[in-house]
Amino acid sequence: MRPLARTAALNGYVELSRSLGLDPRALMRGVGLDTADLAVQDRWISGTAVADLLERSAAASGREDFGLLLAELRRFSNLGPLSLLVREEPDVRSALALLIRHQHTYNEVLHARLSEGNGVATLKVDLRLGEPRPARQGTELAVAAFHRVLCGFLGPRWRPAAVCFSHPAPRDTASHRRLFGPVAEFDRDFHGIVFYAEDLDAANAMADAQLRSYTRRYFDSVAAPREATEVDRVRDLIEALLPTGRCSIEQIARSLGVDRRTVHRHLARSGETFSSLLDATRTGLAEQFVANPSRTLTEVATLLGFSSLSAFSRWFHEHFGTGPREWRRARSGAAAHDGG
Repeated sequence: MRPLARTAALNGYVELSRSLGLDPRALMRGVGLDTADLAVQDRWISGTAVADLLERSAAASGREDFGLLLAELRRFSNLGPLSLLVREEPDVRSALALLIRHQHTYNEVLHARLSEGNGVATLKVDLRLGEPRPARQGTELAVAAFHRVLCGFLGPRWRPAAVCFSHPAPRDTASHRRLFGPVAEFDRDFHGIVFYAEDLDAANAMADAQLRSYTRRYFDSVAAPREATEVDRVRDLIEALLPTGRCSIEQIARSLGVDRRTVHRHLARSGETFSSLLDATRTGLAEQFVANPSRTLTEVATLLGFSSLSAFSRWFHEHFGTGPREWRRARSGAAAHDGG
């Protein structure tokens, strides 16, 4: 299946699109995504859809620098739990090494690698989408995001020796000059950043040696495994799509960039079906949502992808042996008894 990306890859997309006169909802719908997908930045969505969305947005707005503009809205926290660990690394070298080693935890499309030689460090960045397709905006977003991380450690006045792109220069390079200085180069044989190797040894003034051990243990406890299974991917997409009312095997297949038969085949290898996975995911979420008295049952029904409260109540009774209202009342009573 094609690689996925965390929704954090589109942080700031809605705001940027609207500022440029675009309709982000329509553009996202055109690539099989929904603005509701962006509510939680740790959800996984199709990396191909993200790349296509950025290309379409650049074309619709007439802004060849769309990816760079989006990069300016990125925050260190967009890396997820990994940001806690990277922030405490003692120097730039170890921080970059962590970002590269664990890049799969925030974007399966991204492929970065660092090399050194003759006093020069080269950080090469590629997007692996599983098939040839335009990805200029996504590539520039990724390179600019790494540049922002380096500036975060080395200071806003830091300048690399060169910021390279293998695609041709845009008509207007103002944004590239603003972000990178006069060192942006085009029609090179790779995408990435070239800088002096001595910068890798720059100390991180924010690092706390004692705090580092805590953040490393925390990250190890929440980090995703190197290779998420296909079942994990489908489960994550089911959870993301349920509140949109568009959680179907067709939509899951579209998000993964395959046909429905391929999804069925991958699930069958693990002894699962789409229906069994949908039911199991709903059951886990239902127990969590119904137990929360601040959520109305109508809201819970919507979050679980049901068209009406009555349909949700029937489903709940079949799985829990009682209605959601009675289950909540019994759960609240048990909690009050325990508290007493």
